[in-house]
Amino acid sequence: ENEAKDNVVPSLYTSATGGTVSTSGNYKIHTFNSSSNFVVSSASNRASSNEVSYMVVAGGGGGGSSRGGGGGAGGFREGRASNDSFTVSPLNAPAGITISAQTYPITVGAGGNGEPGPTNQGAGTKGGSSTFATITSAGGGGGRDDDSPDTSSKSPGGSGGGGGGGAAAQNTAGTGNTPPVSPPQGNNGGNGTSNDGQGNQGGGGGGATAVGVSNDQPVAHGGAGATTHISGSPTAYAGGGGAGGVPGKAVGNGGAGGGGNGNANGSSNTGGGGGGGPGPGTAGGSSGGSGVVIIRYKYQ
Repeated sequence: ENEAKDNVVPSLYTSATGGTVSTSGNYKIHTFNSSSNFVVSSASNRASSNEVSYMVVAGGGGGGSSRGGGGGAGGFREGRASNDSFTVSPLNAPAGITISAQTYPITVGAGGNGEPGPTNQGAGTKGGSSTFATITSAGGGGGRDDDSPDTSSKSPGGSGGGGGGGAAAQNTAGTGNTPPVSPPQGNNGGNGTSNDGQGNQGGGGGGATAVGVSNDQPVAHGGAGATTHISGSPTAYAGGGGAGGVPGKAVGNGGAGGGGNGNANGSSNTGGGGGGGPGPGTAGGSSGGSGVVIIRYKYQ
């Protein structure tokens, strides 16, 4: 009996459950589209094999209503383990996270609601934060409307919401990478523009890798998101929402990575910002897309 115990070989690889599980070569991938638990039943006896790669994307912000700015994308954070070699986004952190045998609660942020019309209370709502272990990504800021005074909240977040159109004192966009982390989790929204002779449209929401387009450009598009191969294939996340369509202006396109076009919702489980609402008028803004958490580790 003692000899049998002495011959037990500790596990060389991590074993875990939770989320939707897939594989890519020698790596297992857990995708969480809603809040749950990542349960590590056993850790490897090799320290290097206990480092996992991660991607944590928060919920996108909702778009503003009349002449509304696009919602900012949810914060995007990624780290590749030193034992892995998939193609990362430009926002990759230097390392993954070392895990142990325990339960890790996973929070996946909801998308923010678009601002309802015709009340014009200031902005769409902020997206929800997403978390895994020590990593938290902030929800995207809501896009602003044409009635929000510039003294109101500027809709900061993982990426900032776009400014509203309509008047000179109502244009400021929200800041991205709020709270600040390195590499940055997102970018600023684009400012709205007033009295430009082209409909006074809002600005695009910020995206993971680009600022939202301000309305002094022909079309106020959302900022581009980030593309990573962590899931086993190239996928973009965290695009900003486009500005709503108004007379004389085309609808802004959502940023690559699930950002909603003007007057359209952000895509679910991408962290894309919601599109701004049209104007002038009473139509509301659109909702941001929910976030997602992906964990990847060597299992054989």
